[in-house]
Amino acid sequence: MRTDDTAARFLKEPRKAGLVESADVRLSFADNRVAGLVFGHFDQNLAHLERRLGIQAVANGNQVTLKGAPEQTEHARFVLEKLNERIRTGLIIQKGDIDGAIEEAFAQGTLFPGAASVSPERLAFDEIITRRKRVKARNAAQHLYLKALKEHELVFAEGPAGTGKTWLAVGYAVQLIEQGQVERLILSRPAVEAGERLGFLPGDMREKVDPYLRPIYDALYDFMEARHVERGLQTGMIEIAPLAFMRGRTLTNAVVLLDEAQNTTSMQMKMVLTRLGEGSRMIVTGDPSQIDLPSGQKSGLNEAVRILAGVEGVSRVRFGEADVVRHDLVRRIVSAYDRDTAAPVEPPRS
Repeated sequence: MRTDDTAARFLKEPRKAGLVESADVRLSFADNRVAGLVFGHFDQNLAHLERRLGIQAVANGNQVTLKGAPEQTEHARFVLEKLNERIRTGLIIQKGDIDGAIEEAFAQGTLFPGAASVSPERLAFDEIITRRKRVKARNAAQHLYLKALKEHELVFAEGPAGTGKTWLAVGYAVQLIEQGQVERLILSRPAVEAGERLGFLPGDMREKVDPYLRPIYDALYDFMEARHVERGLQTGMIEIAPLAFMRGRTLTNAVVLLDEAQNTTSMQMKMVLTRLGEGSRMIVTGDPSQIDLPSGQKSGLNEAVRILAGVEGVSRVRFGEADVVRHDLVRRIVSAYDRDTAAPVEPPRS
């Protein structure tokens, strides 16, 4: 892929009244096949760029011309270059990858030649690489989350549904196993139903806790082959550990994932956090806005992040509604609930 310098024209003249600064950038790809994959079916990827960045993208064969404000066209060029790199490495392009590249462009600030240099740590979002999948952070919050996972032994991740807290944690855990940095993955989650009672569940221990850990299983199958997941469960490399049975254990050379931690009690959280042994890491995820504990009982997650604030080796990452990557509608749903919670309660009319 190359940029046609004769077509990359930025208006340098001083702005006049009524004159809007604009730019023209033309990009050429290796061939029509690569260009077609980058542009998307019926140029849907270019249409998405136009909506998000407010530019015009006109495709012609293996070329595309970007027109619009200079900063926005530079962002669009950066995104298309990232998508081209993804195609060249044999990966497919999804809508979330486009949004992630846009967020990465925003995080870098200005990209114009001659501008102040960008700090090295902001040049590219972090990523997870496993044998089955390669995933890049899709926004600045996910980038900070992956950096925290690499640099700290204990990481708390809080935020609404759809921000990738659990999914990225599972992916990072699989990466550590495949790299040989840890020997096993231990999954745990409090057995608290979301407002309903399931009653007695038949089967052995794994079958009893499976309904509670299904979201983690889904993430495991995303990052590992199904046969490797089943083999890991049989050999103990992947262990399902009900929260109630963690007491008294010392977990060495392991990565421990505690999901839905907002539903742990204070005693349960302290017990789990003190299970860490040599060469182990722990990831604690939860959504403080979805606590299903009995009324009046304190959440162990809220208490732990307060008590451990500033402790060496502990990191806390908070996601917001703007960081939802699951679906645009999920972001709007979370935003609507947050607005309703923050709105003052009107007294009933007499």
